[in-house]
Amino acid sequence: MFGKKVFGIERSTFVIDEEGTIIKEFRKVKAANHADTVVEFIKSL
Repeated sequence: MFGKKVFGIERSTFVIDEEGTIIKEFRKVKAANHADTVVEFIKSL
């Protein structure tokens, strides 16, 4: 925009286990239907 560098918004989701370890990360996600994707991943554990 007008010669300026703009990053915008980058959405990320992290699934963390009981010990606090990240077991899955979803980067650069779109909001639409993303919750369904995360729920399906958690059910598959």
